[in-house]
Amino acid sequence: MPLFWRIFLLNALVLIAATALLLGPVTVSTPVLLTEAAVLTVGLAAMLVANALLLLRVGLAPLQRLTRAMTTIDLLRPGQRPAVGGQGEVAELITTFNTMVDRLEEERATSSARVLSAEEAERRRVAQELHDEVGQTLTAVLLELERVAGQAPPGLREEVRQVQETTRAGLDEVRRIARLLRPGVLDELGLASALKSLATGFGGRWLSVRHRLDADLPPLGREAELVLYRVAQEGLTNVARHARARHAEIVLRRTGTGVELCVRDDGHGTGDAAEGAGIRGMRERALLVGAGLSLVPGPGGGSEVRLTVPVPTPVHDPDRNGRS
Repeated sequence: MPLFWRIFLLNALVLIAATALLLGPVTVSTPVLLTEAAVLTVGLAAMLVANALLLLRVGLAPLQRLTRAMTTIDLLRPGQRPAVGGQGEVAELITTFNTMVDRLEEERATSSARVLSAEEAERRRVAQELHDEVGQTLTAVLLELERVAGQAPPGLREEVRQVQETTRAGLDEVRRIARLLRPGVLDELGLASALKSLATGFGGRWLSVRHRLDADLPPLGREAELVLYRVAQEGLTNVARHARARHAEIVLRRTGTGVELCVRDDGHGTGDAAEGAGIRGMRERALLVGAGLSLVPGPGGGSEVRLTVPVPTPVHDPDRNGRS
């Protein structure tokens, strides 16, 4: 029954009951007798309870659940929906809200895919320019400094050598930035080698990064591999910048429905801090391949980023196999 008619009928019943009391044998004396006051009090209490329980509590409970869902739903955590309850306009309102969220999540995923695709293209362009333009220029400077060092007087030769080392360090830094912007090893050697190289690159004097990668990973698409790599990269970046950790680990293992990536550390954890741009960026990347991302406390302290990427099961075609 529509909410309008339920409110109308319940209030009509209350008014009819009040009219029946007025027209019935019950009278009110002056001053009011104790029994008459008790009858009026019981009748008023019954009407208030009926109005509160039958109308407000039962009728408006689905709207309260919908209100809570509106304040807590997050498009970066898809699948959260209020249960459809109530009748008439209330159920229709909740269904319409769920349909709207479905559309918003789809549009968010589509727009994020376009933005991240443009971002990867820009990373590729900048990395290529760093490698071709800046890298070649610094290489030419190193060769020229080598020639000058051979002809310089003994008093200036050591200073030229120092400039050489500074230039060589700058060239190494440019190459490192280019690799971070566009991991060529991912395209050339695959995901496992790229993650190993990533762990080596983040490891240093203050942070030790280990890796455990399953050898029997299922076939992954290029987009899924890029998402896994970028999430691991962002996770290690957060560890190096904010966690104050001594040890970190990258784990990539096969699951029953796909693969799971874990980046964990032994730092101080996230506590009650709000999610920053890095975590939200990882969530947006996870949406591109229908993956689930969670940030949980690590088993030995610190925190753990867990990315679960589903892999479609190949369909067995009897017409392709078993026929000659």
